[in-house]
Amino acid sequence: MDLFRLDGDIALVTGAGSGIGQRIAVGLAEAGADVACFDLPGSAGLDDTRARIEAAGRRAVVLRGSVTEAAEVEAAVDAAERQLGGLTVAVNAAGIANAFPAEDMPLDQWQRMLDINLTGVFLSCQAEARRMLARRRGSIVNIASMSGSIVNRGLQQIHYNTSKAGVIHLTRSLAMEWCDRGIRVNAISPGYTATPMNTRPEMATQTAVFEAETPMGRMASVDEMAGPAIFLASRASSFCTGQDLVIDGGFTCW
Repeated sequence: MDLFRLDGDIALVTGAGSGIGQRIAVGLAEAGADVACFDLPGSAGLDDTRARIEAAGRRAVVLRGSVTEAAEVEAAVDAAERQLGGLTVAVNAAGIANAFPAEDMPLDQWQRMLDINLTGVFLSCQAEARRMLARRRGSIVNIASMSGSIVNRGLQQIHYNTSKAGVIHLTRSLAMEWCDRGIRVNAISPGYTATPMNTRPEMATQTAVFEAETPMGRMASVDEMAGPAIFLASRASSFCTGQDLVIDGGFTCW
């Protein structure tokens, strides 16, 4: 089990204020890492993330900014290294989701989705890798989605699907650029997951559809994303790079 331990690792998690990003940040701490938690200035959940990490006996720092701003991402990585030490693990979970008919979608809605979900992941990977490459050591995990590989029935999300498909191929491309320089880059593609976004009261009807269409008959909990992230961050996956780990309850089998 020592293969899965992250003792001595320094991690940065974007989107750490809620949902999958928050649970992974806490999971990395439970596996032994100290964690820098990055999210938007208005994210009230960051303080809770820090408290949960510290309750696990690890160090935590809260960093605020936007993944769409290169200077803010660079500053966050600098602050993480200054306060915790040299970065060895990064999980890029910041992202948004919404829906709109393709034929009527405003350009700014399309662009905002790509700016956050895809360009934001690129800027994060770039800033993280600049430090890791200098030490020839690091594992980067990007949060994509099964929607990057399939088209969800009944959901009008061309911009979201496109952004997540981009994350998967960005992950593979970066993995091949950096594989001989000490950095592994992989992706996790969750299926329908019970995040705060998907468990709002107004989502009840849609949630029932999500559960019915998933072979395992339910949505994932955010807890079920921590294990895959720990695996990809740790020595347990030391020969794994450029992969997209789909965690979907069997959804993409049908």
